[in-house]
Amino acid sequence: MSHTAVAANDTHSKVVGYLLWVFGFTGSHRFYYGKPITGTIWFFTLGLLGIGWLIDFFLIPLMDRQADLRFQAGPTSYTLAWILLTFLGVFGLHRMYMGKWLTGLLYLVTGGVFLLGVLYDFWTLNDQISMKHARRGLFG
Repeated sequence: MSHTAVAANDTHSKVVGYLLWVFGFTGSHRFYYGKPITGTIWFFTLGLLGIGWLIDFFLIPLMDRQADLRFQAGPTSYTLAWILLTFLGVFGLHRMYMGKWLTGLLYLVTGGVFLLGVLYDFWTLNDQISMKHARRGLFG
């Protein structure tokens, strides 16, 4: 894929990646870039005791490019959905933003289905948005 094609499919933001990196010992930047396994490892080990967290400072441009290649661009902003999930996930606003009103309201009254739904979304949000964009491309 050419550089122009990658730029046209700019699904994730390096700026947001670096802002999340500040809290990177929780794995938030890794979840954002679609790396839930290492995000979980970072969460439970405080960024591999800070060593992995420091190394990630240099890896964010690569993770950003990989996310841009992996996930489908479209009208739903990955960045806005991630901000809503990260800071307001228990209220379901990220789900409502994606048009999932029923589960968004369910999250609202159950605290993100007792936080388990929020955890599920940390693992799958990028794929949920990418699949929404792919379906829109097929049927829109």
